[in-house]
Amino acid sequence: MNKTQLIDAIAEKSGLTKVDSKKALDAFVAAVGEALQKDEKVALVGFGSFSVAERGARTGRNPQTGKTIEIAAKKVVKFKAGAELEAQL
Repeated sequence: MNKTQLIDAIAEKSGLTKVDSKKALDAFVAAVGEALQKDEKVALVGFGSFSVAERGARTGRNPQTGKTIEIAAKKVVKFKAGAELEAQL
C-alpha cells in the first residue's frame, strides 16, 4: 500500500474527504517526526511504538571493490509492533 492508497482507505473508513485524510496523515507523520527528532518515544497502544536508536560505527566492505570501509555511527528509527497489530497477521 502506498501513500495514496492509504489516504483512500482512511477516507473510506473515517468518512472524511480525501483532502482531509491527506491533511490528517501528513499531520501524523509530521508529529511523529518532530517527536523522534527530540528523542521521544511515540507509543500507540494496540498499534506499536516508534523510537530512536543509536547504531554504532562499524567496519564494512565495499561490494564493488572489496575494500574495507568505515561506516559512521548514526541514529535510526525503530518500530515495534503492538500485540493487537501482530494478532491481526
